Amino acid sequence: MDDLNKQPLISEVREELEKTLGPIEVLALALGAIVGWGCFVLPGIRFLPDAGPLGTVIAFFIGALFQCIVALSYSVLIKPYPVAGGAFAYAYAGFGTNGAFICGWALVLSYICVIAANAMALILLTRYLIPGVFDVGYLYTIAGWDINIGELAFVSVVLLLFGFMNLRGMSAASTIQVFLAFALAIGVLVLTVGTIQADSSSIDNLRPFFAEDRSPLACILMVLALTPWLYVGFDTIPQTAEEFNFSPHKARSLMLWSIVCGGIIYSLVALCVAGLIPYKELLAQNHAWATGWVADQIFGRWGGVALTVPVLAGILTGMNGFFMATTRLLFSMGRSKFLPSFFAAVHPRYNTPWKSVLFTLILCLLVPWFGRAALSWIVDMSAIGTALAYLYTSLTAYKYLLRNPGAPESGWGKPICLIGAATSIVCFVLLIFPSSPAAISVPSWIMLFIWVGLGGLFYYNRSAELLNTPHATLRYLLFGKSDYPVLFDEDDEDVESEAELSATAR
Repeated sequence: MDDLNKQPLISEVREELEKTLGPIEVLALALGAIVGWGCFVLPGIRFLPDAGPLGTVIAFFIGALFQCIVALSYSVLIKPYPVAGGAFAYAYAGFGTNGAFICGWALVLSYICVIAANAMALILLTRYLIPGVFDVGYLYTIAGWDINIGELAFVSVVLLLFGFMNLRGMSAASTIQVFLAFALAIGVLVLTVGTIQADSSSIDNLRPFFAEDRSPLACILMVLALTPWLYVGFDTIPQTAEEFNFSPHKARSLMLWSIVCGGIIYSLVALCVAGLIPYKELLAQNHAWATGWVADQIFGRWGGVALTVPVLAGILTGMNGFFMATTRLLFSMGRSKFLPSFFAAVHPRYNTPWKSVLFTLILCLLVPWFGRAALSWIVDMSAIGTALAYLYTSLTAYKYLLRNPGAPESGWGKPICLIGAATSIVCFVLLIFPSSPAAISVPSWIMLFIWVGLGGLFYYNRSAELLNTPHATLRYLLFGKSDYPVLFDEDDEDVESEAELSATAR
């Protein structure tokens, strides 16, 4: 064991991240990731049609409560595992190699979906801001949405730009992130005040409070099932724990505040869209971007355009942030042998995981070819991925508290972790159970099966080496120390590994 600690197992020097992030920067990072394109685009195409105004707001706050419970589970694990990797590293600590791979691959799905969805949101914004400029060169129509060469070229260039930035190792400064988060909050506040003061605004415009074609409970569940995806940005805090220049104890309050503020902002935007005119009438008009149309009516064309600046900034920073998170997660899984070494390749000049960047970029470039309908498919798949990651984290936190009864969180932590796991399971079941009001669509299932199949191929090709790698080596690669404590029985997993290897050989 001493030799393992003295001799790094993969490289002579294990690089560590610099501790440069303060509490304000971390909070801005999380809030900026939570409040992205979905807050401004989905009210007119998903939230209000599926749940109605009151059903949407109730779901937002119930979902925020559930995610706060999950965040408490994360806060339990940040202190004993203050490393980059978040839920992927926690899943290994709690469940070993199989659990870590499943959780990591699900999280990659979630992050890639966020990038792709932001790319589609850019097309919606261009149709609102500069109609007719990019929607040229008609190709075909999917679910009533025209696919045009101009828009595909535009969004592809943006994605290529972010790919190039990540190849070069460029990232937004933390001070810029704080400014953009502030701009988002101010923009929503201005929209809210303007809607309240508009002559046509009325509580009666919010009727019917729930969607008319389903029960109030079904309406709430339709949006509640998506809340793991809506609030996914809070888990950027544990992912950056290695870079904190403050005590990890503060992470708990930062995560809770980011979720609560996110829920308030989501609710305000949805009510603004629904409250200016009768929202059923607004939905019938089928605007490409209902929130932008509402801003136009309140502030005039140029006022509405000005309001899109913080929205656009939020979309772009969200794209870049999740692009970085995806590529670094793929790199981490490749470096620790969970994925092929292809993903761990480092560019000789820029010292970045360039093949992980390329893989992420290719997947994201495919999405715009499916049109606006892809937004709903992406949201569904992303919600499934995040729900699974939250489940692993909650269960790992529970196991940690069982092993450490003297921990300060032990008294309240165990029931909270079980509730967090239960809420994740509920969201997961709501999405996959066929008779559920929030059941994902057939295209979502097809794309999900493709993703699971791709992960299965990767795991099958890596299983022999991965399952035969000593846990001391994996602990070093993930946590920086070969004797770092874990919560699963290594001997039991070694027996299972031998059986799996024998089956593979046969």
